[in-house]
Amino acid sequence: MPYAVYKLMHFLGIFMLITALAATSMHVLRGGSRTDNPYRRVLGAAHGIAAALILTGGFGMLARLGVMHGALPTWIYVKLAIWVTLAAAAVVPYLGRRYAGGLLIAVPMLAITAGAVALYKPF
Repeated sequence: MPYAVYKLMHFLGIFMLITALAATSMHVLRGGSRTDNPYRRVLGAAHGIAAALILTGGFGMLARLGVMHGALPTWIYVKLAIWVTLAAAAVVPYLGRRYAGGLLIAVPMLAITAGAVALYKPF
């Protein structure tokens, strides 16, 4: 596939993941729980699909750029750590309102950090 398709796939995954985490966090902040969330399965599926799109699109772009032929630069490991952390964050809102609120702040900050690392490649 062309580089542009992988980039769109990556961005779609990012938007889906942030949306799923935000919707889950807002449900908890409004007093909901895991058991009474009517969209829990849909949000969980969207979150999982988003994580797969992010990773597939990201590694597809790297392959198109020829980065996969040799040792990976450190910035790739930093981005991978951020996205794996966000992929595991689906359970965080259900730990309580405090965590759900914190996640609403942490997710955009982690996402912008991942974007800055990809853009500036500081490592």
